[in-house]
Amino acid sequence: MDSLLLIIFALTSLLLGVLGGYILRKSIIEKQLGLSKNEAQKILEQSEIQAQAKKREIVLEGKDEVFKFRQETEKEIAERRKDLHLQEKRIRQKEESVDRRVESTENKEKAINEKIKDLERKVREAEEIKRAQLKKLEEISTLTLEQAKKVVIDLLQENLVHERGTKISEYEQNLKEEKEKIARNILTLAVQRYAAGHIAEIAISVVQLPNDDIKGRLIGREGRNIRAIENLTGVNLIIDDTPETVSVSAFDPMRREIACKTINYLIADGRIHPAKIEEMLQRATEKIEKEIKEEGQAAVLEAGVLGIHPDIVRLLGRLKYRTSYGQNILRHSFEVSQICGFLASELGIDVPLAKRCGLLHDIGKAMTHDSEGSHVELGVEIATKYKENKTVIEAIAHHHETSSNHNFFTLLVQAADAVSAARPGARREDLENYVKRLQKLETLVSEFEGVEKCYAIQAGREVRVMISPEKINDDQMKILAHDICQKIESDLSYPGQIKVNLIRESRASDYAR
Repeated sequence: MDSLLLIIFALTSLLLGVLGGYILRKSIIEKQLGLSKNEAQKILEQSEIQAQAKKREIVLEGKDEVFKFRQETEKEIAERRKDLHLQEKRIRQKEESVDRRVESTENKEKAINEKIKDLERKVREAEEIKRAQLKKLEEISTLTLEQAKKVVIDLLQENLVHERGTKISEYEQNLKEEKEKIARNILTLAVQRYAAGHIAEIAISVVQLPNDDIKGRLIGREGRNIRAIENLTGVNLIIDDTPETVSVSAFDPMRREIACKTINYLIADGRIHPAKIEEMLQRATEKIEKEIKEEGQAAVLEAGVLGIHPDIVRLLGRLKYRTSYGQNILRHSFEVSQICGFLASELGIDVPLAKRCGLLHDIGKAMTHDSEGSHVELGVEIATKYKENKTVIEAIAHHHETSSNHNFFTLLVQAADAVSAARPGARREDLENYVKRLQKLETLVSEFEGVEKCYAIQAGREVRVMISPEKINDDQMKILAHDICQKIESDLSYPGQIKVNLIRESRASDYAR
């Protein structure tokens, strides 16, 4: 019984505890909920207060902006009104001035009309006097008016024929003098605007060495290295007592430049033997080809001539290694282009076309070492092949002619070419004759069958001939040397004697696999 009461009491206590916990939890939640509502209400009130304040701030800013805009507008209107008043004042002044001028013009017109009437009256009086005098002259001279007119006209015609001839001669002479004066002034201005110096080409280049020990290595054992360099490049190496220098002699600037680069590459590499010389020669040749392209592009850009075919640009670059009477052809072509441009600007004609004609007038000289024909014929062929302007082609074709029956641009090129060539220090006649003699010597020898390459060296006192071993054997070399000597003696004029040096080299190669 006691245990049952104890269980009932425990259950009752548990129920009361759960009920009390529930009531307590509910009161806590309700209290927290009330606090949250109060907080939310406060946040809403604060937000509304801030919104009202922001609204008032925006309204005030808007009013300020409107006030500022109104002030600026009123200021602008006031300034415009002031300008309008000034313009109206000026217009009124101009109207008053125009009225005064009109009134003055009317007064002058009246005075002129009166003078005209007075002159007409005097003319009538003069006509009457003239008729009276003519009538009196007819009576005195026993000639009618028509007869007197004929006599006077015949006399005037005789005098006019002589006067006309004299005047025409004077006019022609004055015109010729004035024309020459204008031409001299234009040429002087053009030359003054292009004030470039001249450096005549020479036939020897100098290679700087890091030390004198390199000279022995360049010569090689029993001279094999120097012979290989000279045979492959076609130059003459001068190795003397001059400290740390080697001289490269050749009349062809391109050969000379290739040889110099080959020597520099060999020195930088450190290994100097015939196989390495061939490798470096190939490298130097490729470098020169790249430089030729870059030189052509630089010349075109410097001259300001656009739209030239890339192959012609490359040929322009080759002109860097061509000379005429000691004058570099690329610089000469650029100079002619600039002078043509200056002359065209002075005369008011197409400047870009004039520059283009001047730049390309000697383009054929880039091919004279490789093709038959004069540089004029080759230049016309090149320009026609790459569809150059007809005016440019005509300028190339006739730039050495003295006739004036050509287009104006051809005459400009003729004048500019003559100016460039005639400037003091531009050309050396002796060097050109020397180069032509060596070129003729090489051309003559290269015509023989079995000759691969030939180089004129030692200022033309020796010609070095590379023989194809497949076509010419050792016994035939003596016969060929004799034939070459006979041909040189019969076709060329030269001082002293020329040594004909034939070189035949056989090679065998295979691959180990």
